[in-house]
Amino acid sequence: MANKLKLLFLTLAPFLLFSSVAIEAAFQGRCNINKIDAREPSYTREAEGGISEFWDYNNDEFQCAGVSIHRHRLRKNALMLPSYNNAPVLVYVVQGRGIFGLMISGCPETYESPQEWEESAGEGGRRFRDRHQKIGHFNEGDIIAIPAGAAHWAYNNGDQELVLVALQDNANFANQLDQNPRSFFLAGNPQRERGQSVRRGRGGEHEFGNVFQGFESRLLSEIFQVNEETSRKLQGKDDNRGHLIIVEKSLQVLSPPLRGEEREYGGRMDESNGIEETICTARVRENLGRPSRADVYNPRSGRYSTANSFTLPILRFIGLSAARGILHQNAIIIVYFTRGQGRAQVVNHRGEAVFDGEVKEGQVLVVPFNFAVVKKASEQENLEWVEFNTNHNAMINTLSGRTSAIRGLPADVVAAAYQISRDEAQRLKFSRVSTLFSSGRSSGRKESE
Repeated sequence: MANKLKLLFLTLAPFLLFSSVAIEAAFQGRCNINKIDAREPSYTREAEGGISEFWDYNNDEFQCAGVSIHRHRLRKNALMLPSYNNAPVLVYVVQGRGIFGLMISGCPETYESPQEWEESAGEGGRRFRDRHQKIGHFNEGDIIAIPAGAAHWAYNNGDQELVLVALQDNANFANQLDQNPRSFFLAGNPQRERGQSVRRGRGGEHEFGNVFQGFESRLLSEIFQVNEETSRKLQGKDDNRGHLIIVEKSLQVLSPPLRGEEREYGGRMDESNGIEETICTARVRENLGRPSRADVYNPRSGRYSTANSFTLPILRFIGLSAARGILHQNAIIIVYFTRGQGRAQVVNHRGEAVFDGEVKEGQVLVVPFNFAVVKKASEQENLEWVEFNTNHNAMINTLSGRTSAIRGLPADVVAAAYQISRDEAQRLKFSRVSTLFSSGRSSGRKESE
C-alpha cells in the first residue's frame, strides 16, 4: 500500500495535539520526512479584484504529498475568471459567501430565464434571456469539489472579503501531465500583474494563462462567429485587470433563492444518499461549519466534522476528502496526521520529533502517514483548522481516549509494557472517557463525561 500524508491548513491561532490518516502519495527517494516545517505562502500575485497567494510546491513536504496549495482573497463584487485545472481541486471557504459555477462539458443548461424575458442588445434596461449550467451558493465552512478539467468561476456577492483556500491534487490519476500545478484560463490576461508581486525565496510558481491567446484571432472569429474585435477580447491581451476582476454592476445570474439554515450555513437540507447522482447532477458542496453537522462534539473542548465519499459521493470520483475541527481554549486532541494553530509536535516511527514549534493562522503543515501529532489550543483563543486528504475516505486512529489502542489493551499488557502496577495501568486506560477532544486537566484527576 502506498504511504500517505495528511495536510492541515491553519485558520486561527491556538493549540492542539493529535495524529490522523491523510494525503495519499508514493514516497520517493527525494522525499525528506525527517524534518517538517509549517509553511507560509511563498508567492503573491495581485489583481484588480484581490490577491492570490501560492505555497512553493517544490518544498519536500508538498512534493512527497503530490499537492499544491493556494489561497484567493476576493474583494467585494470580485469575480474569479473561468478556468480549469490539470488535476482535481478541493476548495474550503475560510471567510465570506458567494456564488460559483461548475461547467462540465456535455451537461445540459438547466438554468433558463422565463420566455417573457426578451433579448435586448441595447441599453434599454430590458432583461435579456439566458441559459447556463447550474449555479451554486457557498458560505463560510463549505468545501467545494472540482473535478480535473471542469471549468469553474466564483463571485463575491457578500459584504466582506472572500477567502478561499484550495488544494490541487497533482499526483491524482486524472492528471496525465507532470506534477506542476496549472490553471487554464478562459478569459482575461492572468499573466498580467497589478502592482508588485511578493516572492519569498525562489520556489516553483503556479502556471497559468489564457488558452485563447495561443490561437489566431481570425480563427476564433470563425469558430465563435463573431467579429475580430470580439475575438481579441476573448484573448484578453490588452486586459490589465488580472485573474480577479471587479464587476462594476452586481453580477446577474439565474439561481434559486436560499432560505432558512441553508442561507446561514450554505448546507444541504436533504439527506439523499447520492445513488441517483450523475456527473451532471452530482452535489459538489458540503458544509463543515454548521455546529449540528459535527461528527464529534464536546461542549467544553470542541467539535470535529468530516466530509468523505459517504457524505459527498463526488469525493470518491476525485479521490479527496476533508475535515474541519474547532478546539476550544486550553484543550487537547489526539488522532493520526493532522494540523493546527498554536503549538504542535509531530513524531515519527523512531520516536523522534520531526516538528516541534508554533503554528499560526495562514500556515500549512504536512504530516506523513501514521506519524503521531500533538496539538494544544492556546489559553487565549480557540484553534480551528481544515484538513485536506488525498483519500476519499480517510480514517482517524486515536492514541488516547475511549476509542484508542491503549484503551483496547488488557490491563496486564499495559502494566507489563510500561512496567507499572495494575492500578496505574487501569488509571492510564480509563483516565480519558472522551474520543478526540478533552479539556486540559491536572494529572491524577479522572475526566468526567
